[in-house]
Amino acid sequence: MTHEPRLTRELRTLLKTQRVAALGTIDDIGAPFVSMVPFAIEPQFHCPVIHVSGLAAHTRYVQARGMVSLMVMQSEVAGQPVHALPRVTLEGVAKVAERGSTEWAACRAAYLTRFPEAEPMTELGDFKFVAIKVTGARQVAGFGAARSLDEDEINVVLGPGEQPVD
Repeated sequence: MTHEPRLTRELRTLLKTQRVAALGTIDDIGAPFVSMVPFAIEPQFHCPVIHVSGLAAHTRYVQARGMVSLMVMQSEVAGQPVHALPRVTLEGVAKVAERGSTEWAACRAAYLTRFPEAEPMTELGDFKFVAIKVTGARQVAGFGAARSLDEDEINVVLGPGEQPVD
């Protein structure tokens, strides 16, 4: 087994333990639009996956422009300072997976592993799986512990593979 840096390990833990993210898109007049989305990680394609209704504004914005950001943050703990909460902003390009495709099946499997209660929604015609190809990230692991990651570095965290030890 190989050594895994502390910040990489903490990022992997953050993405594994948190199930909700803030999705940033650009609306039809170029203004930022943020919404809450549950997410899963599809390890073979190295991508976060969201399951969204075609009726939602953010789905229209994703389909129109594709550029998104996804912020995942550790939950607040009562009585603890919030300024140093571990968090990551993933930047990328979102693509709606074509129903019935290999990508759609992989996204569905990853999403249902994390959210089995959502299975009936996956059969509704207006819901879509969106795979986000991450092109970069900014991780804040606490005060004085921040870094930028490029696509290759974040793919190590999002992908399958052997879990290194420290």
